[in-house]
Amino acid sequence: MPPISSDNSHDWSSDVYRTLKSRDVKIVCTVPDAGLTEILNQCRADGDMTVVTLTSEEEGVGIITGAWLGGVRSVLLMQSSGAGNCVNALSLPQNCATPCPMLITMRGEWGEFNPWQVPMGRAVEPVFTQMGVQCFTALDQKEVGGLFAGALDLAYHSTMATAVLVGQKVVGAKDFAK
Repeated sequence: MPPISSDNSHDWSSDVYRTLKSRDVKIVCTVPDAGLTEILNQCRADGDMTVVTLTSEEEGVGIITGAWLGGVRSVLLMQSSGAGNCVNALSLPQNCATPCPMLITMRGEWGEFNPWQVPMGRAVEPVFTQMGVQCFTALDQKEVGGLFAGALDLAYHSTMATAVLVGQKVVGAKDFAK
């Protein structure tokens, strides 16, 4: 069976990078994922940004909080399968009234081949919402940049946690059969 891909006519990764740059984000925390590769490559190539590779996603919440308290803007980029690792840590930005902007590439949705990805894919938005995270869902490549810019602005101006959930149809379904 051929891999399932989305319409790749729009470069949403560059939109996200330009948004990070325009909002003076200096630290990008991540557990790398194939869906984030292009963004991370652009950030690594930028001499004004530092990409911090995490061993687990919740570390990023602590780094983002500490960076904000030190006057530096940062973000957390991850896949939905790692979002559950952040649940306890999300009390930190809520109780400290610090921003925690996140971009999450989704799994367990459209075209998913791995049933183990489905439960967390379903749980991200309701669990994050219950933890006080304002979630926005991007289902089209052209809307990712605008939603991410708005989520960053809301996080930084309102000192709250926000997450843009980039739908699997935008990222493309993975196919490990080859």
